[in-house]
Amino acid sequence: MASSHLNAQEAELAPRITDTLPKQAIDSIVMISDSIAADRYNKNKSNMTVLAAWAGINIIQGSISATNATGSGPYFFRMNAYWNIVNLGIASVGLFQLRKEWTKKYSFTQNQLAQQKLEKILLLNTGLDLAYITTGLLLKERGNSRNNLQNIGYGNSLLLQGAFLLVFDLVQYGNHRRNGKILEKQLSKLQIHTSGNGIGLRLPL
Repeated sequence: MASSHLNAQEAELAPRITDTLPKQAIDSIVMISDSIAADRYNKNKSNMTVLAAWAGINIIQGSISATNATGSGPYFFRMNAYWNIVNLGIASVGLFQLRKEWTKKYSFTQNQLAQQKLEKILLLNTGLDLAYITTGLLLKERGNSRNNLQNIGYGNSLLLQGAFLLVFDLVQYGNHRRNGKILEKQLSKLQIHTSGNGIGLRLPL
């Protein structure tokens, strides 16, 4: 009993974290945060669907055309099919993970961290896309100089797939960056302050 009494007393004396934001301001921030989380979910779902569709088209068309094409064509279509098996896997995993996020609730901080993580991943992807395009150019150049149809076909395929992914990732980044700026704007409005009651948040008027 003595221990219980001591803990209650300590809790009374401990500084309390208070929220001094007006209720209307809190509701506004929560609404904006939730709407951005929902928009991020919808954008990611649409993007993974587009990637899956692109992959499916390339796998089917590449598998059929590889048997009929001539010159560097068979290598071009075959690489398109192989490459997009990986894309289809990525899209499938992405769509599966999104199902878990549908009911997930984010705090403002968690939402901002998730937004920043996604934007960093997309920027990293654009760097990889440029590497694919560069590799395609090198393969094609090497194939042309040595009259190697395989290198020409593979090079053309990497150029196509890299160019698609570069546009795909840049469009995604642009859309998500707009949401990131909205979150950053809301965060910049908040000020942390201390008082006799503890620590709180203040929204300047």
